[in-house]
Amino acid sequence: MQKILVILLFSLFASSNLFANNSGLGMFNLWLSENGHTKYLIPEENPACKDEPKYSNHWYNNNCDIFKGSNNLDIKINRKKYNLAYHSNPNLDTLIYYLYKYSYRPRNELNEFKSTNNSYNFKFNLIEDKYLKKQMKTKGILSYLYYQDGEVLIDEFSPKERLGEFLNNETKFYSMSMSKSVTSYILGHAICDGYIDGVDARINDWPVIKDSLYHNQKLINFLNMNTGDQKYIDEFEDGTSALGDYESRDIETTMRLHFNNQNTKKSKDIYNYNGFVTQLILNYIKFKTGEDYNKLYSKIFNDKVKIKHSILYGKTGFQEKYGNGHPNISATRFDYLRIAKAIMDDYQNDTCVGKYLKEIHKRRIPKRYNENKNEPEFNRTKSYGGQFHMDYPGLKNRIVFGMGGYGGQAILIDVENSRIVVLNSLHYNNGKYKYNVKKLLINPIKKGK
Repeated sequence: MQKILVILLFSLFASSNLFANNSGLGMFNLWLSENGHTKYLIPEENPACKDEPKYSNHWYNNNCDIFKGSNNLDIKINRKKYNLAYHSNPNLDTLIYYLYKYSYRPRNELNEFKSTNNSYNFKFNLIEDKYLKKQMKTKGILSYLYYQDGEVLIDEFSPKERLGEFLNNETKFYSMSMSKSVTSYILGHAICDGYIDGVDARINDWPVIKDSLYHNQKLINFLNMNTGDQKYIDEFEDGTSALGDYESRDIETTMRLHFNNQNTKKSKDIYNYNGFVTQLILNYIKFKTGEDYNKLYSKIFNDKVKIKHSILYGKTGFQEKYGNGHPNISATRFDYLRIAKAIMDDYQNDTCVGKYLKEIHKRRIPKRYNENKNEPEFNRTKSYGGQFHMDYPGLKNRIVFGMGGYGGQAILIDVENSRIVVLNSLHYNNGKYKYNVKKLLINPIKKGK
């Protein structure tokens, strides 16, 4: 009996190690090692490296440059979901792992768009916010920036003893949902540069969506997430979709599997928040701009936004002509602020893109009650327009363009009063990790500093 117990324990240990290797802990340990976080590591000595001169050919040939061993962190990996589950209350060690996973792990599915040496430099007039610092000691907040009237007034990282030791101004924060608003901003430029007629243009010239419920609909329906596709995709019900893993496919494949020749019909025009519609918008922009897409991207992010660091943006492993673009973004905290400021500047200066922003605000639609209730509080607005959250509770009669993303990431832009909040967060829930939305997001926009 004792022998059987030992075998069972060994099997569990072996399967645990196998899972650890498959889950990317090996790469995580290597990242810790390469970035000087050795206090979290338990190295395994390689005898072949003991007598070899460091950086010699024999040293490299024996893989002495690669960390071997384990870590001393108590990491609880979610085996069922790629992300942290919404209702989970992870310990600090688990947060460290998921910070690596979101911000630092290699992402082959992302393209890199490099910046030029023409970045916008912010002015600073920093003040202390004691309540914010208190929240950052216990929540999943990674970074907080507050901009008002041409100056950055608050610039805070998570405390060093929490997650701050892993963060700096070059850390990129990944989001799919906040990139929905960025995709809309790109669309505004594509319209203003004459590639697309306007928000009322009908999408009837794109072969990959022919015969689907999306064919011949107005672009404004895509922007407002009211294309009548709720019968086929419902990301609020259980976080999944009848479309399956559309995010890893091209548009042509998703259409062929789920829409074309399957008698799919458009339902009532109501707000139905989902990522596939944004994927359609992005790939339609790429279809209409053709070889000029990269030039348009550079015009936006280098010439206007003036980003300082590179931006990572998505693709799938398919041919571009079939719609392989994926609307996601990974950018630094200050480059998110630069994007928000460019949106605000366009609105205030009444540029062509500014007129586009005013049009999508005018054409916004109400959110459905049930979905509004299910959305986390930082996104729980009364309306949605042009891939932005609008009409925040507590900000009546204020024109605020909001971006919101998984884990509590939020950007609020008061386009009339020149106030911007950029909050990057790793985790958010309705319990331990629920930060104070009113005090950190709403009040700064409402009252200023």
